[in-house]
Amino acid sequence: MKKHARILAVTVAGVIFLAGCNDVISSKQAKAHPPASAPAPAPAAVRETLAFVERPVYLSSLQNDPRPAIDILVAQVQTSFNEGQKKYKANHFDQARVDFDRAMDLIVQSGFQADFDPRLSDLVDLLGETLHSYELNAERNAEEDEEPGQPAPIDALAEMELPKGDPRLVAKVEQELISVPHDLPLTVNDSVLQYLNFFTTAKGRAVVEHGLGRAGRYNDMIRRVLRQEGVPQDLIYLAQAESAFQPAAVSRAGARGLWQFMPFRGEEYDLDRNYWIDERSDPEKATRAAARHMRDLYDMFGDWYLVMAAYNSGPMNVVKAIERTGYADFWDLQRLHALPKQTQNYVPIIIAMALVAKAPALYGVQVAPEKPAQVDTIKPGHPIDLHLVADASGADIDDLRALNPELLRGVTPNDPKFELNVPAGTAEKFELNIQQVPDEKWTSWRLHTVEEGESLADVARHYRVTVAALEIANHLQPHAGLPAGFIVNVPTAPPVIHLVHYKVQRGDSLEGIAGRFDVTVSQLKKWNNIRGSSVPRGSRLRIYAGGPPDDAAPQAKPKSTQASVSASVQKVDSRISGQAEGLEHRVKRGETLYSIARAYGTTVASLRQSNPFLTSRTLAAGDVLKVYR
Repeated sequence: MKKHARILAVTVAGVIFLAGCNDVISSKQAKAHPPASAPAPAPAAVRETLAFVERPVYLSSLQNDPRPAIDILVAQVQTSFNEGQKKYKANHFDQARVDFDRAMDLIVQSGFQADFDPRLSDLVDLLGETLHSYELNAERNAEEDEEPGQPAPIDALAEMELPKGDPRLVAKVEQELISVPHDLPLTVNDSVLQYLNFFTTAKGRAVVEHGLGRAGRYNDMIRRVLRQEGVPQDLIYLAQAESAFQPAAVSRAGARGLWQFMPFRGEEYDLDRNYWIDERSDPEKATRAAARHMRDLYDMFGDWYLVMAAYNSGPMNVVKAIERTGYADFWDLQRLHALPKQTQNYVPIIIAMALVAKAPALYGVQVAPEKPAQVDTIKPGHPIDLHLVADASGADIDDLRALNPELLRGVTPNDPKFELNVPAGTAEKFELNIQQVPDEKWTSWRLHTVEEGESLADVARHYRVTVAALEIANHLQPHAGLPAGFIVNVPTAPPVIHLVHYKVQRGDSLEGIAGRFDVTVSQLKKWNNIRGSSVPRGSRLRIYAGGPPDDAAPQAKPKSTQASVSASVQKVDSRISGQAEGLEHRVKRGETLYSIARAYGTTVASLRQSNPFLTSRTLAAGDVLKVYR
């Protein structure tokens, strides 16, 4: 009875929402137009339905309260929020978290949409911002963290306060510009000289030498991609400034990879990001995305300096700066301080780095370029732990991580098309040895090569497992001796299933969150007791990434008095839970896989899977895509 009553309560809340939608305003509108003092009462039919519906949690202690349900909800949420703030200020962090969680749970369980009432919308925003600023979700991270990132150099470089540059450097620069080819304009002024002077100091030389040394790994690949995409080769120095050619570089703002893509921009250019991988850290895929983004920016601005500024601060910041000042020239915008401080320094940094990189000896810089990695590629076809790959191939685990920087957790995704890089010459050994490990054990078993004089008990102690477990996994007789070189299956851990506590961000949908963590919408709803089609921003969801398929029990048939309302809920739930609905979409100019996926409520990965031709070429206007949602 309780289960059906809760479902009906959600539906009734939806009826109230629809009945009063003409009187509802968004939180943004509320700032300009204060809401009415109280919402209109619910229609008579809804009041009659409420008479036999179990009262929601926030009404349970207020059976005789005559106020409208939304007023009671807002008051209860506000009270819990205020209590949480008091406890947090008193350093009672755990107790404060309970109050904040209760405030958010009240909203989720009520069935009211966040924009039903401006007061509720404002509280949702306030809760989300407070939870973020207090970082109460820090202890609720995944059980296994992502591979740690490295600081992005641009954060420190662009914020430096530097003395004026040495004017004597101008002669060196003029000499260089005459003798060294370049396909970007290399203006030299006081701003550029400041950074050029810094790069000739001991500290500055170390910065440049480190980046230019690493550039050797990616130089040929980056120049090839830039040439294919029709953008200047000298834009390679943008990656020098952004990341010093470190694929694992992460900025304070959350930008990642060689080219420091923010999440939304990466998705716009088809860089997949989920619990297991982040293609912003894939050197070649990110380079192609960066080249296309810069080409699009050039189509917008027609000036490469403005392209760099827009790459750093976003195109709309540059557009607004041009509109405010009337100047479509970077140096004029810098002079008028019309751009963010980091962006004002960004272009001079890149020009200075390009000058030093083209003639390092002229500035006292010594560069020992690293060589590109020689690799084989394998397609595991199933998720596999890099430790097992190292065991089977003989490769070093750190080398595997370096060759596959897009892997966030040392486990490959459940994607049959995923290609794993391994050191050249090791793929054949991997293919041979991995055959003795069952596919379903690739994330939980290891392989161990027995050394001379090593016993099964020694192996068991090393991996902290029992001898019996080793005997079973390897079909060995008790007390069997092991010859040197024998490869032992080691069942070290249960399958990889990670409990993640994810905070819902602005713009998130259940479909989008499910796609990121490779789970289904129905699983999300089951794990978090979600009855509606959305969750408020700031909510924290339990997600079992890599978990078992959904085994939620089917809903019981609704009682006759609730048949029509429950039927509508079931219809909505079936639509949300992802039943296949085949459509065709003809691609228009300017569309990306990400924009199409968002429009149809599906994922980029699903579009790729449904349209195999995308594995051999990029999306083009006129293509007809099969879309299943």
